[in-house]
Amino acid sequence: MKIRVGFGYDVHPLKEGTDFWLGGVKIEHPKGAVGHSDADTLIHAMCDAFLGAASLGDIGIHFPNTSEEFKGIDSKILLKKVAAMLKKEGYEIGNVDCTVTLESPKISPYIPEMRKILAEVLKMPLKNISIKATTTEHLGFVGREEGVCAYAICLLMGY
Repeated sequence: MKIRVGFGYDVHPLKEGTDFWLGGVKIEHPKGAVGHSDADTLIHAMCDAFLGAASLGDIGIHFPNTSEEFKGIDSKILLKKVAAMLKKEGYEIGNVDCTVTLESPKISPYIPEMRKILAEVLKMPLKNISIKATTTEHLGFVGREEGVCAYAICLLMGY
């Protein structure tokens, strides 16, 4: 059995009047993340962790922000495509552990729904998806509510 570990990180600016998608959940908030796709920072970090663990590059290689094909795309579709790439390479996701860094809104109430959606997309047990949230205690771009960032680490198993 092959065991691989991957790490992902993503950041997006926040802008008033923009939809805020995180972990496949639309969160009602005056500000949302801005990006070429739906700017789901959590899913993007997960994709990079999975791709990195399998030595398949990063999300920008497979879904470039210069491509009209991916403009405004639902990041759950990207995650599903990444999962298919992993399967093609002979990998199964063991688990993924994520941390979202955001001053506002508080996302704890949304985490159960995020986990459920992501487990469905990845076709894996809910218990194998961990999502945590933290702030930067008002320091830096996250603390000034200018952006959101997410970190993800994963374990892949292959045969």
